[in-house]
Formats: sequence, structure tokens, C-alpha cells
Amino acid sequence: MPLNNAQIRYFDSNILRLTAESRKQYHAQVDRLVEDLRANIRDQTELKVTRVFKAGSFAKFTILQKTSIDPVDVDVIFYIAGQSIDASSLAGLSDKIFELLVKQYPNKSVADFELQRKAATVKFVRSGLSVDIVPVIEIAGRPGFGWQFDIHDGSRVLTNPPGQIQFVRDRKTQDGDFRTLVRMAKKWRNFAELKPLKSFAIELIMAHVVAINGSGGSIEHRFRNFLLYIAQSGLKEKIQFPENEAPFGSFSDPVVVLDPVYSLNNVTSRISEAERVEIVKAAEDAWYAAQFASAENDNDLWKDLFGKKFRVED
Repeated sequence: MPLNNAQIRYFDSNILRLTAESRKQYHAQVDRLVEDLRANIRDQTELKVTRVFKAGSFAKFTILQKTSIDPVDVDVIFYIAGQSIDASSLAGLSDKIFELLVKQYPNKSVADFELQRKAATVKFVRSGLSVDIVPVIEIAGRPGFGWQFDIHDGSRVLTNPPGQIQFVRDRKTQDGDFRTLVRMAKKWRNFAELKPLKSFAIELIMAHVVAINGSGGSIEHRFRNFLLYIAQSGLKEKIQFPENEAPFGSFSDPVVVLDPVYSLNNVTSRISEAERVEIVKAAEDAWYAAQFASAENDNDLWKDLFGKKFRVED
């Protein structure tokens, strides 16, 4: 007998979803960081910060509670005005923000800081929170849009974090269980250790599956549809959305999922062919396991997909 919606929602509310108290705590911690960093940027550089915006899974309400396999991170977009978008300027911008972050927390260990491809990251050991400071060079006259860059290969891509959040919000409006489905998929991804399958890609693939199959049926069945889509398609179909506008890019990447705010950006461009095969095989195995757990009416079997903390009642 399949899990009913009440059981799935219990699992989501009590195991998967970030609690209101934790969200409040993380908001306060991020706000303190932002206030100090914004002041330091103003006082110690010539950079002009026009807007600071919380983004990513935290802002989309698809983030998971922190566990040993589920990290908690908050993306914070710093919109910068009046900057060149050449490679040297972009790299220098990232370096400046990283240096200011290190100065801002002189008592923290060097291991608590990391300069990533597109962000400067600081980790807070006590709360377990990681904050990614993402500089975006704003485009005048296009609210929300800006250039995000990669310090490793010097590439840049147009982005619109508020538009990406609105994309998920629109799906939630159309389908009240959309975020629950996304959180289930992320928990499965983490338990299966499929690191190349990023959170934004999961949100977009789930949105595509919902668009194909509709919002009818049980939550459990719809989650199995997500796994089945990956297994059957092999992630070889190009995924795009009504929000995508021309011009459209031409991609040769193994997996192609278009960013709904910028059709020249493939959000899965870094998934290799070997990683695609691994993800597809994991989804196929998980679908069979889910089918068996549902048919056997054995809730313990779901732990093979979600880990030992899976439960659907007190």
C-alpha cells in the first residue's frame, strides 16, 4: 500500500523541511554578516553595492534541515554597479570580497573560508551555516539581471536570482506540493551521494516532470514519476520552460536544462557523461526500490532512499 499524502507531509514537515526557528536563526546570522560586509565594502573599497538579495534554496524554501549529509547554505547576492565585465576586473572583485570576509572574522580558522568558482564562502561552526557571497555586476535598466562570473575559467553568464525564485514560487502556486517533492528529491540525491546533480537542476527537472504529468495523484506516486523520468529519459532530452525566451543556445553537453531566466545558460553544463550515467542508474535503482516499498507496504524499505531517519508518524 503506497504512502498516503498525510504520511509524506509528516515526513516533510518533521524531517525534511527547515524549521521556522532555524530559519529565523539563519536569517539573523546572515543579516549581521551582510550589514558588516556592506559597511566594509563601502568604507574600504570603491565598489558600489546597490542591492543585497538572499537567493538559492534558502530563499526558495526548498532547503533541507541540516544533518550530517544535508548541509545548510545561504546564497547572498551582492549587486555591484559601475564595474567592467572583463575577466581581470571580475577576478579582482571576487578577491576583494574574499579578503574583506577574512578580515571581518579575525578569530575564525582559515579553514572556515573558501574562495569558490562563483562565490566567497564563510562557514559558522556553531550553527553549521555556510554563507556564499556571490557578486553580480548589475545591468542598468534590467532589474534583477546581472553578470555572474567564474574565477576558474573566466566565463560569465547572465543571471536573475529574483526571477529564479519567482519560477519556483509560481510552481508552488500552481501545485501546493511542489516544494515537498523537491525536498524529497534533494534528500534522495544527498543520500545517494549524487553531488553533480545540483539543487537548481533538481528544481527544474521536477518542474518539467510536473508539467508533463500534471499535479494529480499522490505525492508518493509523483515522486516516483520524477525518478522514472530520469531513468527513462536518461536525461538526454533538452529541458526548457514557457519562461524561456530567445535567443536560445546550442549545447553539446551530456545534460541540457535551460535556465528559465536566460536561455543561453545550461544549468547542468558541468555534468559529465560519466556523471549522467551514474545519476540515471541511481534513479532507476531508486525507482525500483520505491515501487517495491510501496507494493510491500513496508515503510522501513523507504530508508533505502532517504536514510535511517525516514519516518511518517510519531
